[in-house]
Amino acid sequence: MKPSPRFTLAATTLDAPDAHELARFYRELLGWPARKEEPGWVEIAPPDGGPGLSFQTEPRFTRPQWPAREAEQQMMMHLDVEVDDLPSAVDHALAIGATLAEFQPQDDVRVLLDPAGHPFCLFVHAGPDV
Repeated sequence: MKPSPRFTLAATTLDAPDAHELARFYRELLGWPARKEEPGWVEIAPPDGGPGLSFQTEPRFTRPQWPAREAEQQMMMHLDVEVDDLPSAVDHALAIGATLAEFQPQDDVRVLLDPAGHPFCLFVHAGPDV
């Protein structure tokens, strides 16, 4: 029997009207350096290794809607970002260009929108890993 090939998640890619603008936001939010930059494409990653985020310029980008609305561009995915202090993390994200989503489905999680409109959640880990 032929062995299965190895698969390793390298990055999650977000489309945006301007890859460099959105990458700047996430570099400042996460404190990650750029791993690669070229026209229309940026990769950032944690300095200690592991999967990163990539950003791709998409001229026909349409902002996703949160929460979902009929006949509007649906959110396809979102990022969950663990923080150690939720109020301070929200303030920092807002100061660098995020907006607080109107709809907040949980008391212990904050849904924000990045400058391109992608939803992301900030939360404090509360409990043992399962």
